[in-house]
Amino acid sequence: MKQVMANSEEGNNRKKMERIELQTRIVEIRDRVLQKDRTSDRAVLEEVFDKLTLMTIYTLLNKKAIEEIFGVIKSGKESRIYTGIDSEGNRIAIKIYLTTSAVFKKGMLPYLEGDPRFRVVKKDSRSLAYLWARKEFKNLMRAHKLGLPVPKPIHVQKNVLIMEFISENGEPAPTLKEKKPKNPSKMYHTLLKSVRSLYRNAKLVHGDLSEYNIMNVGEKPIIFDMSQSVHIEHPLSKKLLIRDLNVLNRFFKRLGVKTKTSESLYEWVVGR
Repeated sequence: MKQVMANSEEGNNRKKMERIELQTRIVEIRDRVLQKDRTSDRAVLEEVFDKLTLMTIYTLLNKKAIEEIFGVIKSGKESRIYTGIDSEGNRIAIKIYLTTSAVFKKGMLPYLEGDPRFRVVKKDSRSLAYLWARKEFKNLMRAHKLGLPVPKPIHVQKNVLIMEFISENGEPAPTLKEKKPKNPSKMYHTLLKSVRSLYRNAKLVHGDLSEYNIMNVGEKPIIFDMSQSVHIEHPLSKKLLIRDLNVLNRFFKRLGVKTKTSESLYEWVVGR
């Protein structure tokens, strides 16, 4: 009996030490990121790594989904994307949504309230951030399963989304804005086919498609940032699809591509 109690106590002590080690690592990771990231002031960065987000990262460390977090890749009003590695040494992209951002209440709510996949929407910022992360994970999963050119989603935990890290020569892959295609006409038609496949097969509209949300990887487009993407049954889907087509036309027209009208492209995409 004494031996059993001793073993139990030893096991509890070991678990306690493991928790302490994980907590220490989280603080070290946060401090290292804060030191490296010079793009924002400390107050903004501490908003990203607030107490509850650190607890979420603790869970992901415990699950071996994250091993380390490094520098920031992209910053936005509602999120920041960091590069990191998992427990097997694979590079990953870690997207952290700001749980205190007012952007979710003002700009993001319309993308959620009409989506048939999300019937109940709590309107506090933290709940919206959690739902927004889950929404992007679902959108990426749906598109990726169909073979569409998007980053592979790996895991979502509250306001933290882990995705495949898309790189070119070891560095974060450039966007179309940063690296113009060598054959703009070919890229244009490839993207249109992706928009149609996204609509017809994945039943989704990207909703914010532009040269800023498309990577150019070896002259092949990779579409990302799908948090605002809506189901085709969403009341805004037609408006958002036409906007996506308008933006693509505008960008590629500047590159000398002979584009089609957005109206004719809309009919071609939806199959009428």
